[in-house]
Amino acid sequence: MEGFELIGVGFGPSNLAVAIAAGELGAAAPRQLFLERQPRFGWHRGMLIEDATMQVSFLKDLVTLRNPASQFSFLTFLHHNGRLIDFINSKTLFPLRVEFHDYLEWAAGQVDDVVQYDRTVVEVRPILTDGYVDELEVVSESADGSVRETHRTRNLILGTGLSPRLPAGVTASDRVWHNRDLLDKVRQLGADAKPRRVVVVGAGQSAAEVTGFLHEHFPSAEVCSVFTRFGYSPADDSPFANRVFDPAAVDEFYSAPEDVKQQLLGYHANTNYSVVDAEVIHDLYKRAYRERIVGKERLRFFNVSQVIDLRDTGTGVTLTVESLSTGQKTPLDADLIVFCTGYTPGDATDFLGDLGSECRRDSAGRLRICRDYRVATTPKLRAGIYLQGGGTEHSHGLASSLLSNIAIRAGEILDSVLNQSTAELDDAELVAQDGSAA
Repeated sequence: MEGFELIGVGFGPSNLAVAIAAGELGAAAPRQLFLERQPRFGWHRGMLIEDATMQVSFLKDLVTLRNPASQFSFLTFLHHNGRLIDFINSKTLFPLRVEFHDYLEWAAGQVDDVVQYDRTVVEVRPILTDGYVDELEVVSESADGSVRETHRTRNLILGTGLSPRLPAGVTASDRVWHNRDLLDKVRQLGADAKPRRVVVVGAGQSAAEVTGFLHEHFPSAEVCSVFTRFGYSPADDSPFANRVFDPAAVDEFYSAPEDVKQQLLGYHANTNYSVVDAEVIHDLYKRAYRERIVGKERLRFFNVSQVIDLRDTGTGVTLTVESLSTGQKTPLDADLIVFCTGYTPGDATDFLGDLGSECRRDSAGRLRICRDYRVATTPKLRAGIYLQGGGTEHSHGLASSLLSNIAIRAGEILDSVLNQSTAELDDAELVAQDGSAA
């Protein structure tokens, strides 16, 4: 059984950043392996709409905030592809999403020797030594189940991302989509598809982008946007508000009392949740107003409303849009409906089996996460388990699952892994980091 100092589950941008940070150590790099269930690197491929831009600066790439001289920076990527001058002349901090995905693929291709694609982790087992778990067995298998492998590791980094969320009672189908699968589903419809009506549910950035994309992609279709708000709310990307994503803000948030953490999450939710770039909002409004002028209104907005009575007929969907303010119900027949209703983090302990009982939780049932993103555990579990992104917002703040701190976070996790390779956390140290022995 092959042994490693760290194994990463999932190979999205977060674990890619760890792989790069480790590789930059040269001979001092820990022996690492990453297991990814996709057949190749991919990041939100279903939402790579051609004219959609990033919501974070290109300087918040995989490496720059940690190591500005790194050869894995977005600027190095541009130089490598002969586009650096052209990008500078565009006078923007926010590249197209498709270009940033190209950058991520380029970076992933340079560390592909530490990644195994088409591998799904199915089990994590303890390796007991004198009653302590110093190492873990990670069992993975290929997509068709024909190949199963087991690897041993001292540290496990869980970077499995978020799962698409659909409203209660709604099941995805060929006609009922989550926006994660938008472009794949559109391609499956075929170039000759001419839907008569499509419905988009949601009020955030993805919902606005999907509404604009479908309105343009299907020029004869009526596009109905349904959301519970009165209108799209602009994202607060002002300089002071953006400080909530600074690396220093993670320290401040982590050390704050629980009631202050909840206040901060509430105060600054409008930097990330259910908000839309002002440029996108104005574009949709101009489209709707232009159509009203020319007398051909294809873009309809059902605000302060919700979808009820949704039924998939196999050839389309029937639904009712209910006004939350008046109670008026509008029946609609549509060819498809797209839910832009966000994502939810998975429970990291789903991978751990019986080891999950060795992970400490707070009074709300959430995993206790140390400042270095390591899950606080009982003294029995000495092997390190780290969380990337999902499941850490309650402890590390709004940037925990975003690109903003990805470079710094990768460095902090790697430093912790290297330290743990020569020194174990005892119970007192866990209490000091976690603030509780519970």
